[in-house]
Amino acid sequence: AQPPPRPPRPRSHTVTTTSSSFTANLSASSSTLAYDREFLRTLPGLLMVAEIVLGLLVWTLIAGTEYFLYPAFGWVMFVAVFYWVLTVFFLIIYMTMTYTRIPQVPWTTVGLCFNGSAFILYLIAAIVDASSVTKELDSHNYNSWAASSFFAFMVTSCYAGNTYFSFISWRSRTLQ
Repeated sequence: AQPPPRPPRPRSHTVTTTSSSFTANLSASSSTLAYDREFLRTLPGLLMVAEIVLGLLVWTLIAGTEYFLYPAFGWVMFVAVFYWVLTVFFLIIYMTMTYTRIPQVPWTTVGLCFNGSAFILYLIAAIVDASSVTKELDSHNYNSWAASSFFAFMVTSCYAGNTYFSFISWRSRTLQ
């Protein structure tokens, strides 16, 4: 013998939803993309564009040679390409004002660390590049390597300038 079937329970028609402040802020702030045209008219913006153009020259001048036969030029290529990609990334962040949408990131500290490390590693790479350029090593690639060395020192000076501006910005934020 089977027990008699139970009557269906009445269903509740109340639905409770919750939203975290993160998703609310994300959906509210991602509706439009801002564009800061004025950033390129500032000295840090101009230096960043110079870093991208001159950095591109550094690694393309080396990439057009048999640099992989010489470890010193491999190091220069690593530094040049790595910081070129990151500088393009940061330019996009500054141009689209993404830093205003992610206030959890200490952008002044990130900028100081990025520019400071770029300055130091680019200085080392430029010195390695310049000291590795000899006609005896490979006369066919001499001019490309010499030009890349010159542009590497120019990029180094641009990163030094941006490191200075990042430090000023960082210091003014930490004193408040």
